[in-house]
Amino acid sequence: MDKTKYVGIDVAKDSMEVAVHESQEKLSLTNNETGIAKLKTRMKKLKPSLIVMEATGGYEVAVAAELHSLGFPVAVVNPRHIRDFARSVGILAKTDALDAKVIARYAATVKPEARTLPAEETRRLGVIMMRRRQIIAMRTAEKNRLHQADPEIKGRINVHITWLEQELDDINKELKQMIGSNPEWKEKNDIIQSVPGVGQNLAMTILSDFPELGQLNRKQAAALSGVAPFNRDSGIMRGKRSIWGGRAVVRSAVYMCIVSAIRFNPQIRTFYQRLVKAGKIRKVAMVACMRKLLCILNVMLKNHTTWNYSDHQLIGPCQ
Repeated sequence: MDKTKYVGIDVAKDSMEVAVHESQEKLSLTNNETGIAKLKTRMKKLKPSLIVMEATGGYEVAVAAELHSLGFPVAVVNPRHIRDFARSVGILAKTDALDAKVIARYAATVKPEARTLPAEETRRLGVIMMRRRQIIAMRTAEKNRLHQADPEIKGRINVHITWLEQELDDINKELKQMIGSNPEWKEKNDIIQSVPGVGQNLAMTILSDFPELGQLNRKQAAALSGVAPFNRDSGIMRGKRSIWGGRAVVRSAVYMCIVSAIRFNPQIRTFYQRLVKAGKIRKVAMVACMRKLLCILNVMLKNHTTWNYSDHQLIGPCQ
């Protein structure tokens, strides 16, 4: 008899619903130290082969970290994958308890790969980077409001913008200090920023949200960053290939970087111009440049080498 046990956990801000595949067992726990302690006790007795939970904006982080510390294989997956799976098996209703059962069934059917969680230092860097992006988004929103704001509140908006800019400056200083005090991060940061057109934002994003870069092959790097094209074919119909999935934060940072790299990086600029001249639309050419840049960075980090144009002219497989 197959004794493999798959566990699904639906994590919310204040609660957790736990289900075991092909079992009537279920738990309703609070998402706090007490609830997590009870969950750990139950998992030690159950000894599951795989625990799956959705990425829920950070509510799952502490739970995943505690279970991972006990040596259990934990996979944190995109919620869209769970919903697509639920629809594919005819489950349209949605409750927390039902979600946990669906996640457990997804774990047993799909068996997503359990990944090593980032070290505490990397996790902390990621949290600060997330806050940095929030501050930038708030500053942009306030600046947009300022143009149409009533004169009565423009002063208040300006005060808030000033505070946000000071907060952003403080965060940037803290990030710079964190990276400078970590020899591994410092080396990676220097390697990444040695590429013409690549700046601090992409370097910090890779360190915090894409630490695997430098340990992957080109296809894995493209897929994880969300710049791998996927087919849209059916029968004799050949649809347009498009990119989706992956880590949106990384994809966004690489896109913004490519806008600069096309101007200042000789290899990327030549590659982009060749694609456009060959008839590729500019958006497609830019995505191809994103893949090429990630491939170059992956090779540089793998070999611990800084940018040298002659060294990277031969990186053809990225194309």
